[in-house]
Amino acid sequence: MAKSFEEMAMWKRSRELVKCIYQITKNKDFCRDFSLTDQIRRAAVSVMSNISEGFERGSNTEFIQFLFIAKGSCGEVRTQLYAALDQAYITPEEFRVGKELCVDVSGQISGLIQYLKGSRMKGEKFKTEYKSFRDEVQEAVQSFYNQKQP
Repeated sequence: MAKSFEEMAMWKRSRELVKCIYQITKNKDFCRDFSLTDQIRRAAVSVMSNISEGFERGSNTEFIQFLFIAKGSCGEVRTQLYAALDQAYITPEEFRVGKELCVDVSGQISGLIQYLKGSRMKGEKFKTEYKSFRDEVQEAVQSFYNQKQP
């Protein structure tokens, strides 16, 4: 696993999403819609921020929680891209690029969530070393036999 959130491909890709959103919201028509401009920028930054904050928490449970928030923000950005397209604030090509970034980041987040849910490691915060299933079974059997002996 990455040693810092900056090493994570999904964080790097979410950074690209933020750059894309800031670039398209500089368009003169788009930037006049202060509410939509602010909301889509905040949602894009939320994706990147929640990935990094969750990573830094040091717990898989908390990381998963923050990844779900980041994934939700990806959906929010996609929805706002549709609104911007419908208002002709962005071109179909700008929409396509932004949507592809959202879908890519969202997919990477989903993959990591599934991995973390299946992981036996709880995270840095807990620093617990886990044994293989085989070792755990052997210890359990040995413990059982030790209890049976007088």
